[in-house]
Amino acid sequence: MTRQISVVLLCAAALSFGGCATAVPPVEVTRFHNAVPNWAPGTRYAIATAPLDGPGGGMPSIEWNSYRAAVDQQLQRQGLVAAGSNERAPLLVRVAFERSEQPSAGRRSPVSVGVGGSTGSYGSGVGLGIGLNLGGGPRRMADHQLSVRIDDAATGQALWEGRALAAIPVKAPASQPSLAAAKLAEALFKDFPGESGRTISVP
Repeated sequence: MTRQISVVLLCAAALSFGGCATAVPPVEVTRFHNAVPNWAPGTRYAIATAPLDGPGGGMPSIEWNSYRAAVDQQLQRQGLVAAGSNERAPLLVRVAFERSEQPSAGRRSPVSVGVGGSTGSYGSGVGLGIGLNLGGGPRRMADHQLSVRIDDAATGQALWEGRALAAIPVKAPASQPSLAAAKLAEALFKDFPGESGRTISVP
């Protein structure tokens, strides 16, 4: 019994010093599509060289490139193939990210996403509230959001769109762009294409 108590105390001490802060909380994911995409394996895609308009829009950056690379990896896991530099692709993929520190109350404004005129919103914040540091005081949290849209390159029509959102302690290693991007992209493409209009929590 004494040994078990010691283990609990050691874990609590590790938490108070941020030793267990590397884990990323569940990722809130919403996807929208008008019909289940049935692209054949080997379908070519190209990722736009500039960020998707909206949150995180603007000129490409090193952090944006981390998200672009993470999305690229997930697309290939779906059986799609990146087009060559001089090759035309039927699918155009647009990527954006947003990172913002939460206010002290840990609340977020809802975000909306839609394809083809249908819109949905999410932002319930379940499992994404502020974390408490056992050393005293609230831990600073930041919202990391990844947005991806897959268009028909010929018509510009949006075929699939999704967003992934997670709140991560600001000082945690998991908040590094490459790690956050990999986690969000993996959650976003889990069970692709996903149920349209439904928000799920991905561990």
